[in-house]
Amino acid sequence: MLILSKDDIKKVFTMKEAVAAVKEAFSIYSQGKSVVPLRVNIDVKKHEGQSLFMPGYVEDLDSIGIKIVSVFPKNIEKGKPSVPAQMLLLDGTTGEVCCIMDGTYLTQLRTGAASGAASDVLAIENAKVAALFGAGGQAICQLEAILAVRKIEKVKVYSRNARKLAEFVEKANLELKNYGALIVSAESPEEAVKDADIITVVTTAKKPVFPGNLVKKGAHINGVGSYTRDMQELDEYIVKEADKVFVDSKESVLAEAGDFIKPMEKGIIDASKIDGELGEAIFGKMKGRENDEEITLFKTVGIAVQDVVTAYKIYKKALEEGVGRVVEV
Repeated sequence: MLILSKDDIKKVFTMKEAVAAVKEAFSIYSQGKSVVPLRVNIDVKKHEGQSLFMPGYVEDLDSIGIKIVSVFPKNIEKGKPSVPAQMLLLDGTTGEVCCIMDGTYLTQLRTGAASGAASDVLAIENAKVAALFGAGGQAICQLEAILAVRKIEKVKVYSRNARKLAEFVEKANLELKNYGALIVSAESPEEAVKDADIITVVTTAKKPVFPGNLVKKGAHINGVGSYTRDMQELDEYIVKEADKVFVDSKESVLAEAGDFIKPMEKGIIDASKIDGELGEAIFGKMKGRENDEEITLFKTVGIAVQDVVTAYKIYKKALEEGVGRVVEV
C-alpha cells in the first residue's frame, strides 16, 4: 500500500493535470458511468465533531475510493488540524486498499480544478482579468486553476479580512509567479468585479458577496463556497440573469446549494434555470458558451467521483515516479 503526503502529491501532479482529471470525472459522472452514493455523516456529539464518509466507484478505471473528512473544532486546542481528511483508494479488481493520501490537499486540488475545468470550457478565450473572492484555504488552488487555463494578466482579490487578504496576495504572488499574472488586493467587491472576465467566489458567506448587476457581458462566474442550504455567495440577480448555467451535479446543487435554493424558494427561478451539468458540455451532449457576450455561471458543491478520478491519476503518477512510502499491512 502506498502512502502519499501533500508534498508527495505536489511532486508528481500539476494543476493542469488536475483540471484534466476533473474534466474526465465530470464527463464520467454525467454519462452515468460512476456510482456515487450519498455521503454518510456521523455526528460525534461527545467531542463536538462530525465525520463524513464520501464513497465513489468508477468502473472504467477499476477504481473505488472513499474520502473521510472530519470536522473537530476543538482540535485547535490540541494543536491538531480542525478538519483532518484522508483519501483511501481501492483496487477495483480486488477490493484491496492500494493507497492512502492526504485528503485535505486532494480536496483543495480537485475543487480548484473544478473551477479550472469550468473556466476552460465556458470562459472567453482571451480572458485577461480575473476576480477572486475569499482568501482562505481553498483560495490558492482556485486561483492557480484559473491561471492554468487562461493567460490572465491581472487578478483582483477581495476578502473582508484585511490581514488575511494582504497575506494571501503576498503568498500568491510568490507561489504563482511562474504564471506571470499581477495579483493585487481589491478595496471593495465592486472594484474586484469591475472588468473581470472570470469571477471565482470561494467563501463561507451566508449573504451575497458582490452585486451581480455589475458583472460585465461575456464574464464567467465560478460559485464554489456555498454547499449548504443557508449559505449564499451569489446574489439572486446574477443567478436569474446569467445566460448559461451549468453545475457539477444537478441533484446535489438543488439539494444543497443556497445560491439556488434561496431564489427558488422565493419563486425567482426554478430548476429549469440550470441548463445542464458541466460534464454534458465536456462530452458534447450540450453546447457551452456560444458567443463572447454570454454571461456563464458554474456552480459546484463537489462530488465523490472528482476525488476518485483525481486520486487514481495521482496514484498512478506516484507509482511511475517512485514517490511515496510503501507499507505492508
